[in-house]
This record gives sequence, C-alpha cells and structure tokens, in this order.
Amino acid sequence: MSQQVKKVVLAYSGGLDTSIILKWLIETYRCEVIAFSADLGQGDELDAVREKALRTGASKVVIEDLREEFVRDYVFPAFRANAIYEGHYLLGTSLARPLIAKRQVEVARREGAEAVSHGATGKGNDQVRFELTYTALGPGLKVIAPWREWNLKSRSDLIAFAETHGIPVTATAEKPYSVDRNILHISFEGGILEDPWREPESDMFVMTVAPERAPDRPAYVEIDFERGDAVAVNGDRLGCADLLSRLNALGGEHGIGRVDLVENRFVGMKSRGVYETPGGTILRLAHQAVESITLDREVMHLRDGLVPQYAKLIYNGFWFSPEMRMLQQTMDAAQENVWGTARLKLYKGSCQVAGRKSSRSLYQPEYATFEEDEVYDQASAEGFIKLQGLRLRLQALVKGSR
Repeated sequence: MSQQVKKVVLAYSGGLDTSIILKWLIETYRCEVIAFSADLGQGDELDAVREKALRTGASKVVIEDLREEFVRDYVFPAFRANAIYEGHYLLGTSLARPLIAKRQVEVARREGAEAVSHGATGKGNDQVRFELTYTALGPGLKVIAPWREWNLKSRSDLIAFAETHGIPVTATAEKPYSVDRNILHISFEGGILEDPWREPESDMFVMTVAPERAPDRPAYVEIDFERGDAVAVNGDRLGCADLLSRLNALGGEHGIGRVDLVENRFVGMKSRGVYETPGGTILRLAHQAVESITLDREVMHLRDGLVPQYAKLIYNGFWFSPEMRMLQQTMDAAQENVWGTARLKLYKGSCQVAGRKSSRSLYQPEYATFEEDEVYDQASAEGFIKLQGLRLRLQALVKGSR
C-alpha cells in the first residue's frame, strides 16, 4: 500500500491529531506530505503552523485565507435557510469541512498528489464530510484515514506518540479536548465533556465571557439585510467575514451563543459537544426578525418544513450533493423579498429582538390594528370560519348518525 502513494495532501491544523498524522504518514507510507491549512478565522492558531509542519517533516506547507469565501459561500447560504441541527447546533464545523476538502482536492491536483488525508476519527462525522467531498470533487484520489488504519486507540496514545517523537502539542492528558475553531464558532468535545452530567470548566471558553460576568447594561445592535444576507452592522456596510467578526466581538462581550448539547452523530452514536457561536446566534435571530415582516406566510411555512432536511444534509456531509443544490435554490428563492433591518438587545447571555423594519414589509398596521379601521370588514370572517369548519361539521354529523 505504501508503495502506491508518493505524495499526499494532508488537511493540517497543527493540532494534536494532524500533527501526529503528518509524522505517521511519512513513516508508514514513506511518502512526501504536503500540509494544507485553511485560514477560516482561527486567529493566532495559524501563526506557528508553517514552522511546525516543516519541523515535523512536511515537504511543503500551503496556507490559504478562505475567511471571506467561507462566510460568503457557506455560512451565509446556510443562514439564509435558518439552518439549525436538532434545534441547537448552528453547524459551525459542518459548514467548514466541505470548503477545506474542496481546496484540498484542488491543491492535490495542482501538486500532482495521488492521495489526500484527514485527521477525523472513525467514530465521528468529519470523516464523512471530508470523504463525501473528495468523492464528489476528486473521485480519482486515494483517501488515507489514519484513525481507521493505525494502532493508536485514543488521544492519550497520541499524546504519548507526540512526546516520543518530540512533537509539541497543546493537548494534555488532563485537558485532551478536541477543539475546532473558525470564524463562525468554536467547538469542544472529549475529556471531561464525555460525562454529560459534568459542567464545562469556566476557563475552557474562548469566544465568550461568562454571562454573569457580562456588562450590567444591555447593548443594542442593528443589522441590515438584503435578499436574506446581512450587509451592515449599526449602519456600517461590511464584507462578509468582517461583518461576522464584528458580531462575534459584540456577542462574545455579552456572553451570547454558548450551547451545551448531546447530538446524534451520523454514524449512529450520541455525542456531547459544547459550542460558542456568538455572532451566528445574533445573525440567525436578526434574520428571522426581518423575515417575520417580509416573508409570505405560505412560503415561510413551506421553507420551515424543509429546514430539518437541509440542516441534516449539511451535518451529514452532503454539501456537494444534487439534492443540496436543489434545496439551496429553493431557500434562496424564498429570500428575494427579505430586505430590512433588525434591532437586537444583548444582555448577559440573552439575545432578544427589540425591533424590525423594512420598506418591503408585508406587515400593514391599518390591517392589523385593534383600533378602528376602514380596510377590513370583520363580518367577512364569519364566512371564512364556516368554510374552514365545513369538513369538521361533516365529520361530526357522520359520527352523530352512528
């Protein structure tokens, strides 16, 4: 097997798993390894990636800034659909994987590599997300998934491997968290979090302050939307990545967006995860507020019925599937009239709608008012109710005749 592969492109983060994998690939396959890192807004995590990868044995390191593309082409489309998995998860990791894998395939073609590799375990969702993208976009590439091949059985084994080979890692036996960060969120799994009864340690969080330590005065933020996409914060028109970063800062300051959940993985098991998604939490609520006054009732109800399937496709790794393309076109068509502004109140972990307005609003006060009006004949409701109740009347008559 090792003789069939001369060059591999590894999706490399510089964390525990991929640091070990880089060395393992070289030793096991006797091949050249190109480390590919996508800048999706990890912050200073990427500062030492190039040097670390080269020091661990990579023949080349490719780092690409994909923040704008990530938000514009992956995050915003999902938020136009109000995508959410199992009522809580805003899909931060799920949305990032198809973009990383897509670029990885492109690098492999450019560099003449025969194989691609990732650091996802055989128990998780990411292996599916990476490999379904490889299949859709680079079906001729060999896929190497070390967690399904090697004899290292746990993150404790990986930490020991790192110590033996002199590979510096931030994870420790005391805090062996699996951490994934991008501009949309940061997630934590593993370690003490495997006990669903145990509360996360306060020093674990990165993007948000504890709600009880947030400012004692609320903050208000206004977000403008065009065709369902956020385009400005407090009147400042911003690029996609800068806009989400601005909302992250605001939300993080006020303790917005912490979620602790047990979710159902695609492979069949349940998993406990803790997430911080400050900007995304604000953005989704603001989007729903503008939709509430601009989106037709039947369009909204039909779209809402599709959201669980849409979110499941993202979560399960089918971003580049034909059914996903069809659903995205449907979601986008529903957003043509979603223009307007939402005002939100941020206070100690809570995010509440304080107002919404739009020049395309379907909300008309002269129709909705409880005061006297000249546009709605309330007597018309009698016939409406009779027609709506006709089938119920017929059923009652049939039952009464038995």
